[in-house]
Amino acid sequence: MPRTTQFSLVILPILLLLIAMTSIQSGASLAKGLFPEIGASGTTALRLSLAALILCILMRPWQAKLTLQSSRSLLAYGLSLGGMNLLFYLSLKTIPLGIAVALEFTGPLGLALLSSRRLLDFVWIALAVFGLWLLLPTGQSDVPLDPVGMALALAAGLCWALYIIFGQKAGAEHGKQTVALGTIVAALLVFPIGIWQAGSGLFSVDLLPVALGVAVLSSALPYSLEMVALTRLPARTFSILMSMEPAIAALSGLLFLSERLTLNQWLAISAIILASAGAAATIRPKAKPL
Repeated sequence: MPRTTQFSLVILPILLLLIAMTSIQSGASLAKGLFPEIGASGTTALRLSLAALILCILMRPWQAKLTLQSSRSLLAYGLSLGGMNLLFYLSLKTIPLGIAVALEFTGPLGLALLSSRRLLDFVWIALAVFGLWLLLPTGQSDVPLDPVGMALALAAGLCWALYIIFGQKAGAEHGKQTVALGTIVAALLVFPIGIWQAGSGLFSVDLLPVALGVAVLSSALPYSLEMVALTRLPARTFSILMSMEPAIAALSGLLFLSERLTLNQWLAISAIILASAGAAATIRPKAKPL
């Protein structure tokens, strides 16, 4: 294979995916800086609203042909997207970024494992459970984690699993406009909650540059890069690489938020990453009935 072809088919999409994951977690670190001003709900509302505006300009969702039946999956997709973002940002109020992402990853991991029943799959389940056990707040821990924050991150993971389920169906029906339409629904869900918490502070011009940066880094840029990578990489390779995201999140938290994790917490994140990567590498879908 010529070097230029190898670069465009293999190396480039991997680089784009790494940039996308780094962008998302950098955006989350930047978003956490807005919490003292407008709270987690206000930050989520501002991010989704600006992201919806950007995606509408880029993808022109008004061209989509909507029907009552197809709108159901789109509505479910948008609600799960909004819930996932809101619950995740709420969890960041009390737990470190890397741990929140690791806990959130249990959603798609559980969804993947539901599709198979081999003995090896239970190894990945056990590894994920071990990682979760290491994160449980106990009196022996030097820095016990907030159980509410952990529960919110796990709930965000559940929304992530629903986002995948309904996103596949909505994507098949609405194509490239799905992300923009879903983000509009998500923004409509979260914006009233943000207004209720932040009030007029949500419309502060001083916050606009940072909020716009969060919207671009966390939504518009990574979604676009991930789409390019997904079309050029096998689904299994894409999933394995995505398993690195909790580690990237932990490093972002360390660099941008000075969130230092204990040895047990790093071990827990590593266990969940290994479980996710292992499941992606070895999972076999259920055989379709003849």
